[in-house]
Amino acid sequence: MSGNTDDSKPVDIDVGQPIWDRFFHVAPLVLVGTLDENGKADLAPKHMVMPMGWQNYFGFVCTPRHATCANVERSGVFTVSYPRPAQVLETSLSASPRQVDGDKPIVDYLPTQKAREVDGVVIDGAYLYLECRHLKTVDGFGDNCLIAGTIVSAYGDSRFLRASEFDDQDLIRQSPLFAYLAPGRFATIGDTNAFPFPAEMKK
Repeated sequence: MSGNTDDSKPVDIDVGQPIWDRFFHVAPLVLVGTLDENGKADLAPKHMVMPMGWQNYFGFVCTPRHATCANVERSGVFTVSYPRPAQVLETSLSASPRQVDGDKPIVDYLPTQKAREVDGVVIDGAYLYLECRHLKTVDGFGDNCLIAGTIVSAYGDSRFLRASEFDDQDLIRQSPLFAYLAPGRFATIGDTNAFPFPAEMKK
């Protein structure tokens, strides 16, 4: 039976094991930047990321097994780079495994620039940057934790920023966004439609 017919019935998904590889779901894809204990830059791709409320807070899911978690705890800061669709190769390479000594030499070959307000780096050429101070880490999500930060600096390519004199649909079409389709695929978002919110809806 086709999955898109009107008479299709939901099937159970076994929640006795992780469900997230059983279907595709849309997520942002960012590079979280930190510095290791020797001051070397680390960039790690993350797709479990989100604004934390309507104010200037940002969070991402990580695991204590990754250097990112230890780097944030030690330094108290992290950066976030939103890559363009054309930067899929750089984003992929940033996921390269570490060497036995913990070093991640591929980062040395990625084009980066210094962060403006915190001690760290961002990837060159991204369309949006956030610089954050560590607010808290929440444990208890199995092997994972949620790292939240306060955004202390934000900047980006003006072609991606909304403006009252420019139609949102035209903006996204001319400056498409990079989306991750977990697990393991990506897409370029260029064609969009306004969502039909009820007139009375408020944040």
